[in-house]
Amino acid sequence: MFGIPGLFGRLAFAAALLVAAVPSHAQQHDPGDEPGLIANDDYELPPELRKQMVFFRSNEPPGTIVVQTSERYLYLVQGNNRALRYGIGVGREGFQWQGLLKIARKAEWPDWVPPPEMIQRQPYLPRFMAGGPGNPLGARAMYLGSTVYRIHGTNRPDTIGTAISSGCFRLVNADVADLYDRVPVGTKVVVRQRPEL
Repeated sequence: MFGIPGLFGRLAFAAALLVAAVPSHAQQHDPGDEPGLIANDDYELPPELRKQMVFFRSNEPPGTIVVQTSERYLYLVQGNNRALRYGIGVGREGFQWQGLLKIARKAEWPDWVPPPEMIQRQPYLPRFMAGGPGNPLGARAMYLGSTVYRIHGTNRPDTIGTAISSGCFRLVNADVADLYDRVPVGTKVVVRQRPEL
């Protein structure tokens, strides 16, 4: 039989295990959306995720954006089998998609209004956040058709190259500002889960 101290010790240990198994409110937050966090401008992307000109075979005309979610890259087609390639963060499992859209609207330092679906999943999020350095949409946003999806900046540069978002595509602020200046409203955006064969 257990003595009283031994029994209390085992009960305390079991209670500690139970508490550890129940996720806290903080653990339930989407680590890719942190309102109020100011991006670390000194953060350096790994070399393979930095903007660069690459060989890219495509039937799409120059000026088209091609997103390859499995690769974590966004390509801006240049023609002659070349493209500007940007490292991106993509939708986490269950939030990835593919399709053909156009950029319907562009905004600098956009306000953030999380869609109802996101609020339902993450009720702790603010209902509105003015544009600025602590805004999860970052420095620029390009809105895709009439969907809730965007190509946008981020205040979490460490999430580039990961699958962490609710379906949007995020770039570091310098890259999204560069892309924003290169593409007009109406730009064709092709989103693919896997590269063309």
